[in-house]
Amino acid sequence: MNTSTRTTTGAPASRKASYARYLAEAAGTFVLVFGVVGTAVLDAGATNVHGAGVGFLGVALALGLSVLAGAYAFGPVSGGHFNPAVTIGLALSGRFSWKLAPGYVGAQIVGGLLASSLLVGVAAGGPSGFAAASRAAGFASTGWGPLSPGGYSWWAAFLIEVVTTAVLTAVVLLVTGDERNPAVAPVAIGFTLTVVALVAIPVSNGSFNPARSIATAVYGGPTALGELWLSIVAPLLGAAVVGGCAALARRSAGATAARVRSAADLPIAD
Repeated sequence: MNTSTRTTTGAPASRKASYARYLAEAAGTFVLVFGVVGTAVLDAGATNVHGAGVGFLGVALALGLSVLAGAYAFGPVSGGHFNPAVTIGLALSGRFSWKLAPGYVGAQIVGGLLASSLLVGVAAGGPSGFAAASRAAGFASTGWGPLSPGGYSWWAAFLIEVVTTAVLTAVVLLVTGDERNPAVAPVAIGFTLTVVALVAIPVSNGSFNPARSIATAVYGGPTALGELWLSIVAPLLGAAVVGGCAALARRSAGATAARVRSAADLPIAD
């Protein structure tokens, strides 16, 4: 899983490579949203019928495992972002091309919407009234108040989304790159997502991904759409803070290395 994607713009081969990356991002985000939202929404139907469900832990594991599978399947092609916040954070850090960022974000949103649309269709074949009840309950949308499983306020949801997305972005930056082992990175990121989801789900229902939240808000009714801004702004802010700090650290390290080289080149006085 290498997130430092670079291309030579203008060449037909480069354009084809970019389209392949966009397709991989759409597919990976589809897997992510289908896994986590499908678990959350369809498990609710099973709970109503059978009286048991996977709970927060099951949803958190579904998120981590979905990202793990997507990263191994599509990461070699696109770097495995599957999240607009991660894409923006990597671009701010200097580890990803800004020219590719709009295409990545667009592909992620499309992939998420395709997954949530499929799940709406699946829910329509569920128990009587299940699809309508799922959408009336927000369709696993993220937010505060009625969309928060614990009934938390908007500022608590905002804070948890900023912090959890910052943690996720920091882990992505630390475990990926040319000098890292690409086989290990998806595991670390999947575990991180599982942990931050366990923390965030009771508060905000666990977004840290604008594409995931857009995918559910379009089917979650007026409240979900009205609260969608938080699940876009807060994750982007958390990722931007970490990406900006990483860029500053890289510049500082580069300047220090340059000073060391300059000092080494100075003649030694007799």
